[in-house]
Amino acid sequence: MSKFLFSATALAMTTALSGAAMADYTLTILHTNDVHSRIESINKYDSTCDAESETEGKCFGGVARIKTKIDERRDELTGEGANFVVVDAGDQFQGSLFYTTYKGAAAADFMNGIGYDVMAVGNHEFDDGPKALAGFLDKVTFPVISGNLDLDQEPLLKGRIPGTLVLERGGEKIGFVSSLAEDTAETSSPGAGVTFLNSEEALKAQVAELEAAGVNKIIALTHEGLSKDKMIAAAVPGIDIIVGGHSHTLLSNTQDRAEGPYPVLVKNPDGKDVPIVQAYAYSKYVGDLVVTWDDAGNVIEAVGEPILLDASVEPDEEFLARVVEMAAPLDEIRNEVVAQSSGLINADRTVCRAQECEMGTLVADAMLARVAPQGIQIAIQNGGGLRASIDAGEVTMGEVLTVLPFQNTLSTFKLKGSDVIAALENGVSKIEEGAGRFPQVAGLKYSFSKAKPAGERISDVEVMDGDAYAPIDPDKVYGVVSNNYMRGGGDGYKVFAAAGMDAYDYGPDLADVVAEYLAAKSGYTPYVDGRITEK
Repeated sequence: MSKFLFSATALAMTTALSGAAMADYTLTILHTNDVHSRIESINKYDSTCDAESETEGKCFGGVARIKTKIDERRDELTGEGANFVVVDAGDQFQGSLFYTTYKGAAAADFMNGIGYDVMAVGNHEFDDGPKALAGFLDKVTFPVISGNLDLDQEPLLKGRIPGTLVLERGGEKIGFVSSLAEDTAETSSPGAGVTFLNSEEALKAQVAELEAAGVNKIIALTHEGLSKDKMIAAAVPGIDIIVGGHSHTLLSNTQDRAEGPYPVLVKNPDGKDVPIVQAYAYSKYVGDLVVTWDDAGNVIEAVGEPILLDASVEPDEEFLARVVEMAAPLDEIRNEVVAQSSGLINADRTVCRAQECEMGTLVADAMLARVAPQGIQIAIQNGGGLRASIDAGEVTMGEVLTVLPFQNTLSTFKLKGSDVIAALENGVSKIEEGAGRFPQVAGLKYSFSKAKPAGERISDVEVMDGDAYAPIDPDKVYGVVSNNYMRGGGDGYKVFAAAGMDAYDYGPDLADVVAEYLAAKSGYTPYVDGRITEK
């Protein structure tokens, strides 16, 4: 018999048993994922919200709202059978000046105060190597788990990250297993001492360990992405629920932009349906799933919906005061001088949305330099993403953040030459309108003609091959770097989303990449070099 019986809408799963067993057990799972250091509240673009927008009720999330909502749900879950866990599916690190300044310490303090029970390791927890993750482990008061890591050769982490966890709630044992994306060595900096094991095989062993110990309620807390979670559900028997992260997926039964229902259902090897949940990212939502098991350990109901942390959720006052206190020194970061420029780095919108511009050259060069060692050959940045020029003289981090305010991350992927050309065609398709999609590039040269119809404007596309440019091969696959907004199809770059292969969308923050590139120069001289020409 299937583990679940559910309605045609698949929005809820309900028992079809003639009578509910007396030993039915219910657990509420409150969950977050991919918070990415959004300690302060965020705006609709997922970047730090300003005071004026907060006053106008236009902000979302932030740790003070997470604290309020989880406390509210705790207060509501009173009486017999009111069991709950608070979990995080990884990537608390990286994404704002709070992380740049405090590394994992701020996240640890606030997570302790919120009362998390367990967290999965995310790939960005390795962004500053094992040392930063070890420092985070020193501070948190809850377990951090991941079951497909071999840490025997990494002394800072050896023996510190278990693969399984058992919590007792209401007299029942709740088992947790966990896994992390196997390509973390390529997307982060775990170091040579950390080895990544096959996720499915590791999870099978973890589940077997828990079942041998008599645990029949098992939750997988993963940082793999929704697509991989579906594979895990289909391959690993014994998992009851998957609470995931990594792909920043909004699952919802009510939100228009949701990528699927909450929960998504996938059949496991025994033909039983496994519900999978995720709650977007950046502290905007708290996932809220209520699960009921029968006495034999079969899930008979799993219902819920992520809670939007909008202006209707009042930030916790004590948390908010602490956030404000910790934010004060960030002004020093914003005023930090990172480089010198010998001239104006021009980002005038009438220029960068119509032709090669100095800021576009700088940003594209910085992107390509960062990931070229990974085999990336081409960088494409939308001109509309460049929001300000930088004057000659000192360049501050605040200026860089003003140029690149969206907290976009580097996205790397593979693309056929014909699709690169299609992307460029999209980029110049609305040049008459001053559209922000105009492509600033590195590692690439191209020409365009406004006199031709949109879709037929690009010509003379060449890719840097060694020390010289060579005509692009439509059938060859190239390594491309862009930003996560464009990779997701933003500014009309649907070809990136549809045809991009082996994509990774959550690299380092673009502003940090540009600041570090500038800092490595002994004085930067703005330039254009004819990589984009108009016929």
